Amino acid sequence: MAKVKLLSHIFYRGSKTWLSEEQEEAFSEVKLIVFLNHTSLFEPLFIRFASWRLVWDIAHKVVVPGADITMQRPLAGKILKALLPGAIPITRKKDESWQHFLSHVSDDVITAILPEGRMKRPNGLDKHGKPMNVRGGVAEILERLDKGKVLFVYSGGLHHIQCPGDKLPRIFKTISANLEMVDIAKYKQQLEQLAEKSFKAKVMADMDRRLLDCVP
Repeated sequence: MAKVKLLSHIFYRGSKTWLSEEQEEAFSEVKLIVFLNHTSLFEPLFIRFASWRLVWDIAHKVVVPGADITMQRPLAGKILKALLPGAIPITRKKDESWQHFLSHVSDDVITAILPEGRMKRPNGLDKHGKPMNVRGGVAEILERLDKGKVLFVYSGGLHHIQCPGDKLPRIFKTISANLEMVDIAKYKQQLEQLAEKSFKAKVMADMDRRLLDCVP
């Protein structure tokens, strides 16, 4: 992961904007990383915006769900496992693989998730031609966390660097992201005060709003 951070600085320019008052000083309190606007398998390049302390924690403490199809690929799977030893394979079905992943979520680790659950194509849709939206898994993770911070990473997209299906990335481009630090307890309390909906529905609606309002 450290090598990816260095390579990202060497071959790409970075542009980041903080949307919250709390910024890098709260990295040590991060318990959940939510990455919104999933567009490419080269998104580990966004590690350039993390501190070296957070890079270390991601490499050693992170748990992240990974699509079993991706993790079984000869090249992509090996790279993902090397970068994120805590990647846990899940299927796209409602089965025990998701519950197995959730059993690893706690305040003692950093959980990361791409809550859309699939990759956006250049036409703005997923590979099946369906609109992108957030799925409910991120709410189930939040239900298991009581303290710490959520780090929202709003991707500016990487289609200009690598589109789904492209084998090699383009270099010397700009990677852009908006970042936001949110207290988990306060975030959950704010959602609970909203109109009568399930917690999962409130989280999904809020994440969809963030996709529209916070992505650069």
